[in-house]
Amino acid sequence: MSGARIGVFDSGVGGLTVLAALRRRLPTAQLLYVADSAHAPYGERSNDYVLARSRALTRFLLAEGAQAVVVACNTATALAIETLRRDWPDVPFVGIEPAVKPALADSASVAVLATPATLASARFGALLAAHGGARAPRLQPCPGLADAIEREGAHAPRTRELVAELCTPLRGCTRIVLGCTHYPLVADAIRAALGAVELLDPADAVAEQTARVTSVLGAAAPGPALRCWSSGDMRRLQRVAHDCGLGDVAAEPLPSGAPQPPAPQ
Repeated sequence: MSGARIGVFDSGVGGLTVLAALRRRLPTAQLLYVADSAHAPYGERSNDYVLARSRALTRFLLAEGAQAVVVACNTATALAIETLRRDWPDVPFVGIEPAVKPALADSASVAVLATPATLASARFGALLAAHGGARAPRLQPCPGLADAIEREGAHAPRTRELVAELCTPLRGCTRIVLGCTHYPLVADAIRAALGAVELLDPADAVAEQTARVTSVLGAAAPGPALRCWSSGDMRRLQRVAHDCGLGDVAAEPLPSGAPQPPAPQ
């Protein structure tokens, strides 16, 4: 079982759903997590902005001793992971992408909830072309949803209203692909809007792939089992971490010296 030190980053607190899956699958790993909440949501940023921020967070995690990096953000995976792999060819990177392949394995009526940037990306287009065939799923861009979850909270009335609004065109679908790591945090609101639908969250698959790629790494030097940083509100990170089953975690501010992205376009 891997005792590696694994870095994980997301545009905000959504990646904590992936972090919880990693903790369950790799209980002896040392996990380093960055919530880039001050720059969220990535799904409504330019490609260059997301790439610059992804590089900055990767540099930070590697400087903290990460031996592998999990990009726990669908948008950052879609827009940046191939560049990260070229920039750091000796570092194993694991990304996350919507679970389109298993969703389309039978005759279920499928919809994909994702950020506009994820749905518009070449990577998602290739995924859909490879597995969609004649049964293309309904694609529902969700502008503002990750931001609402991040800033107002998953259970806030405005967040739940937005979920209901975005789900209205999807009535009749029986399987929903959660294409952003923030969306499992509003699973109950999605079910309230759509009824007894099946929700596909790829977090466990990411944890399995991480276990595979880190199994060949040596154990890291002794260190804390979990360290968390945020470029935004530390209390929000702690609250969501607790809700994800990670217990009471300490949170640190992301150092101000961490490289900054270009100005938003």
